[in-house]
Amino acid sequence: MDLNGSLERFGLEKFRPGQREAVETLLRVGRLLLVAPTGGGKSLVYQLPAASLPGTSLIVSPLVSLMQDQVSALETIGVPATFLAATLEGAELRRRMRELGRGSYKLAYVAPERLAFDGFRSLLADLECPLIAVDEAHCISEWGHDFRPEYMQIGEVIATIPDARVLACTATATPVVRDEILERLGLPADTPQLVRGFARPNLALGAREVASKRDKNASVDATLREALGAPGQVEGCAIVYAPTRKSTEQEATRLTRAGYQAEAYHAGLRGSVREAVHARFSAGQTEVVVATNAFGMGIDRSDVRAVVHLAPPSSIEAYYQEVGRAGRDGDPACGQLLVSAGDLPLRRYLIESDAGGGAPDPEIVRHKWNLFLELMRWAEGGSCRHDAILRYFGDEEETLAGCGRCDVCLDLVARGEDDEETVTLVVRKALSGIARLHGRFGLQMAAKLLHGSRDERLAETRLDQTPTFGVLSEHAELWITKLLRRCVTAGWVDFIGGDRPVVVLTEEGARVMRAELPARLVLPAAGRPPARPPTRRKAVAGRATAVADALDEAGEALFEALRHHRLEVARAAGVPPYVVASDRTLRDIALLRPRNREELLLAHGIGPAKADRFGKGLLDVVKKRGR
Repeated sequence: MDLNGSLERFGLEKFRPGQREAVETLLRVGRLLLVAPTGGGKSLVYQLPAASLPGTSLIVSPLVSLMQDQVSALETIGVPATFLAATLEGAELRRRMRELGRGSYKLAYVAPERLAFDGFRSLLADLECPLIAVDEAHCISEWGHDFRPEYMQIGEVIATIPDARVLACTATATPVVRDEILERLGLPADTPQLVRGFARPNLALGAREVASKRDKNASVDATLREALGAPGQVEGCAIVYAPTRKSTEQEATRLTRAGYQAEAYHAGLRGSVREAVHARFSAGQTEVVVATNAFGMGIDRSDVRAVVHLAPPSSIEAYYQEVGRAGRDGDPACGQLLVSAGDLPLRRYLIESDAGGGAPDPEIVRHKWNLFLELMRWAEGGSCRHDAILRYFGDEEETLAGCGRCDVCLDLVARGEDDEETVTLVVRKALSGIARLHGRFGLQMAAKLLHGSRDERLAETRLDQTPTFGVLSEHAELWITKLLRRCVTAGWVDFIGGDRPVVVLTEEGARVMRAELPARLVLPAAGRPPARPPTRRKAVAGRATAVADALDEAGEALFEALRHHRLEVARAAGVPPYVVASDRTLRDIALLRPRNREELLLAHGIGPAKADRFGKGLLDVVKKRGR
């Protein structure tokens, strides 16, 4: 196939980085998992070969608006294409099905639920199909951030067309999700995986803690003024993501009163209203859209200068997909994530109540909670924002060794590093406070106990008479609260108790408190005590945040070998890959290189049961590849 000639047909002069390699790999090997961010040019990777290969290629996508736009663009350049979705009138849908059966189209976009219809399945059986492309492939992962049950049928369809090339595309897939995509689609473990284009150095990323509504409003206003200019002098536009429908409307009203052309967008609005807001934003008539995560798909404005999150979303995947809508023109833009003391217990409550009235599945709760904690670890800082995200997605080749623009990079030199002995002492004192309260009060009360604040509840329970009372009195309550939240994200403290969560010390936290495990942690910056001259300087890292550490070349090779082993074990056992081990666990193993069961138990997520069931295989991989 003449790729350059095909490229000219699309009106393009050259491939973006990684596109040629992806197309060539797909054509040569016949299967490919492509991970690239939104706006990274994934669609060309399947459109270009589909336009040239004989027959009709099938594109599975959940986004009707994207289907419509791509079909229109293809028809403009003379490539016959169509889409099938529930939004079409019955007569029009039947007409397109007939034309599809006659082979009239080069590409056919279908919504995943269409695969369930027997009529469509029988039509596929007679169709010459050289390529099946699965867009938004992370939706097939039950443990990804956007699982859709209708995607579970795609593997069955692929199995009925064994000669078709298969391309799975996604903008947000960690290694464990990528492995599950292969498993669900029935693709071999050695399917090539290309991870490209996640670096967005033009984005100035930052996370800021806000203590009150007034503080939050001031932060939003400052970000918008810096990114857009003052009301009436705006250049570009912004998206503000809010956690609830009510908060979108309240914030849109506030920004309108401040002088911005702002509108709210959420799933509770009538369809016609949402379409009108979307259209005005796309046409440049709206300066700021305040929205829930329902807003974003199909946005093609390149001049979004700022994305502000009023509260943390559910995961790093969700966050990076949303903040990545800023600065697509390559010019400077910013992303500001606001966090507050109530985010951790609120998210835990939302996760546990997301079971439709039934009892929540403990494994699902644990997985979603861990996804959120990964985002909170990122928000706590400690290393370059961009590099931490790139490592999270496995895009090691594009790490920047510090972007120089994010809030951590700008602050890191001034902050310096913490003395290990000081950190150990402070953390063990903090955990002793959690142990003292275990299961009775929440995080704020723990901060009061450690600070030595007078509170009638502490007096009633005689906690103010314990040795733990005031053990961190030299620190402010707010600083102690920040420290305790970092202990939560490190896995040493957890919440239980539904809508009024109380804190408990985890098994790992108890071991840290007893000095059986190291207490490596980045202390909050504000109010940090003077450190002793360090005897050993280290990069911000540690066992609790090992997922953010950069593995050396041998470590990365061991991590990939462990992933391959995980997928094989998961298939043999008939379980999702995450059940065997999480990515964080595999990275911990690649860092620790355990030689026996006792050392393996030091890895995050490996308890006695997992060590008994999967430990020997993991240790064998380390022995073979890790020495």
